[in-house]
Amino acid sequence: MERPAIVLLSGGLDSTTVLAIAKDQGFTPYALSFRYGQRHVVELAAAQRVAQAFGAAGHKIVDIDLRAFGGSALTSDISVPKHDNLDEVDASSIPVTYVPARNTIFLSFALAYAEVAGATDIFTGVTAVDYSGYPDCRPEYMAAYEKMANLATKAGVEGETPLRLHSPLIEMSKADIIREGLRLGVDYSITSSCYDPDEQARACGRCDTCLLRLKGFSEADVTDPVTYRNVDA
Repeated sequence: MERPAIVLLSGGLDSTTVLAIAKDQGFTPYALSFRYGQRHVVELAAAQRVAQAFGAAGHKIVDIDLRAFGGSALTSDISVPKHDNLDEVDASSIPVTYVPARNTIFLSFALAYAEVAGATDIFTGVTAVDYSGYPDCRPEYMAAYEKMANLATKAGVEGETPLRLHSPLIEMSKADIIREGLRLGVDYSITSSCYDPDEQARACGRCDTCLLRLKGFSEADVTDPVTYRNVDA
């Protein structure tokens, strides 16, 4: 019997690993990605590669124009901060790469897709370890959203099975995520994590997400297979 699950898929390291985990747990994954006005829109090509590589039963790319609001380096003309190492990153404040309410918006679309697809499970790649400090990646947020989902949907109110929001990476380090992905056969060369790639889709190597990714591969003692323009990965 098919166990459909909606998997939020950006095409990055974390969401790709989550797709592999969902499939390994016996779910039939339906991938959901967004073209939301992000400067790193090349990630959608990666998402398509990942969905195809793992045989997702479906892959929807939904258009949302978050540039209408801006407020983030990813959805406006604000520059993406660059650093030589993670020690330069101010961990005490939420960075300008935070997109206001992005996960709430994405999860709301995932809820709608889940109801239509008959899925009671939604997978997301949020993590609260080795991350940029976004408020919508914390365990308490995910727990609150799951509670809300079961109050706000027909599936949650009338369904026999509660809606479940899976965040299997939330307490894993980036190195542990990479090790798990490799165990499940993830080819990280087809992923894209950089917030400010060039026209050739090469990663910058200096934004927060690049530095965290490189840290993870280094700690996992594995070479990152993607191309960087500023560092030797």
